[in-house]
Amino acid sequence: MPEEVLFKSEQRMNREQIASYLQTVVDKLNAGEPITLQGGGDSVTLEPPTQPTFEVKAEREGPTNGPKELSIEFELEWPEDGDDGGELEIG
Repeated sequence: MPEEVLFKSEQRMNREQIASYLQTVVDKLNAGEPITLQGGGDSVTLEPPTQPTFEVKAEREGPTNGPKELSIEFELEWPEDGDDGGELEIG
């Protein structure tokens, strides 16, 4: 299945700024409200269901004999048709 990027933003921020953005997402999830992503003139609003799949991934990327980059990725995933897809799984 091909991937369609609906929104993308990448910028350097300090930890407090990142925590503030993540806290906004937490607040929206707790309230059951839609999440709107905005930046660079682009905007998308998504409504996660009550039980999306939650994925956490830590990665090391880079050339075999070169400098590496570490990352932590958090992902919420659900079918676009609105089907919750069953129980929450954390792997």
